[in-house]
Amino acid sequence: MDQNPKKKKGKPIEIELGKEEATGTYSNLVMITHSPSEFVFDFISMMPGVPKAKVVKRMVLTPDHAKRLANALNENIRKYEAEHGQIQTTKEKFDMPFNYRGPTPEA
Repeated sequence: MDQNPKKKKGKPIEIELGKEEATGTYSNLVMITHSPSEFVFDFISMMPGVPKAKVVKRMVLTPDHAKRLANALNENIRKYEAEHGQIQTTKEKFDMPFNYRGPTPEA
């Protein structure tokens, strides 16, 4: 009998990466909104000199998965900085109003 109940054996999950997804999607801004049942991440691409930004991907996650994503991202940033040095961030503010017709951003 297995003495470790957390240790489960099962089939490995096969994950397919399609051609379109393999190239990735560029985003330099994300608007995050939430309700009691979900978090909505709108990934946006803003280009200099272009007056209109575009939502390039929308991801909807359960609160549990959003927290797991935050933890995984924090862990990967920690590993990245341990290998490559601290990531420098800027506190730049956008001087333009966002005319965004999606959910009201909270972050």
